[in-house]
Amino acid sequence: MDQDTYRAGDAARRRTALAGVLAVQGVLDDPGWRAAVEAVPRHRFVPAFYLPAPERDERGLTVWEPVTARLDRERWLDAAYSDTTLITQFDGDEPDWHSPRPRHGGAPTSSSTLPSLVVRMWADAEIAERHTVLEIGTGVGYSTALACERLGSANVTSVEVDPRRLDAAASALHACGYAPTLAVADGLYGYWPGARFDRVVAACSFRAVPPALVEQTRPGGKLLLTLSGWLHGYARVLLTVGADGTAEGPLLPGTVSFMPARVHAAPALGNPAHWAARLPVSARAARHAPDRLTAATPAAFHLRFLAQCVLPGAQLVTVEDTVYVIDVVTGSVAALTPGAGGWEVREGGAGRLWERVEGLLDAYDAAGAPGPEAFTVRVDGGGQHVRHAGMPALALPRG
Repeated sequence: MDQDTYRAGDAARRRTALAGVLAVQGVLDDPGWRAAVEAVPRHRFVPAFYLPAPERDERGLTVWEPVTARLDRERWLDAAYSDTTLITQFDGDEPDWHSPRPRHGGAPTSSSTLPSLVVRMWADAEIAERHTVLEIGTGVGYSTALACERLGSANVTSVEVDPRRLDAAASALHACGYAPTLAVADGLYGYWPGARFDRVVAACSFRAVPPALVEQTRPGGKLLLTLSGWLHGYARVLLTVGADGTAEGPLLPGTVSFMPARVHAAPALGNPAHWAARLPVSARAARHAPDRLTAATPAAFHLRFLAQCVLPGAQLVTVEDTVYVIDVVTGSVAALTPGAGGWEVREGGAGRLWERVEGLLDAYDAAGAPGPEAFTVRVDGGGQHVRHAGMPALALPRG
């Protein structure tokens, strides 16, 4: 057996093993998607990427180690066929893969999403044979290839805002025999030349449902996307588009996150010490502790999503033992500090930020702490709202 044949067989065995792992997780119930995972060579779409080192650096930053076939072929293949997100770009800067170096910190801006989430998104969109699909966020092209394998290239359109990312993805797709419609475009506006689509699936998150995506989905079609905000709360929603142009559907269970559309990323908030100077001296007892939003739990993950509906311009930052809520739009700020009798809060600016969060949490608790699947999103002429029968409607931000 020659070396090339051995390597092809090695990758095929790893694909089969990956499909088995995803099947055990329950995300490959559809034999069509399992066949796609077993057929698409993920390693062809991720020739180079970063993985986190086991230890942080002396400043507490994550150390990102470059991984390529040249540096360590076994580690590269192991990672390519693991259920792991592989980071391919930081801060919008294209890495120099001819001479890669470890990175310290940075904000990921492109990646190959973990395969279980990719397959879950395609499956949750309720895609069937002959459906036409618009994918928002081509990325490295792996998810696009899965859709092509399942539906045929002629039924797949994918757009990507970063031309360098799209160029690399297009090369990998074509080398693997796939020929979807590809375009450099801002996913916020979809892709009118191919509209209307049976399904629209976004591999990035938005602060609100982009109206263009609703308009580009045919009546009866479905739109699957992730809603996010500056509190880093996320919720997936599956909307069905009506003949009148409205869209409505449930939040889906589970906790997933996607990188935000670049125009929807949180702005820099400045120095928290400068914001603290705007606070009054007097404090009051907080009715709810900030860990209801900051804890690493599914409940807090869900509550951050709801809270950013009432505080669309706010961000959370913790400095030592103080939790700041800072709104760069209104100039308001709140600071929560632990005291002997519980948490205390000071609030300044035009709005009382923590008071609004407390009102939301009161209503949420009174409704029985409902999970994501108990909420729906409706998009119509009156705006975009997250709804639950036992709570006041929550508006999504405009833009």
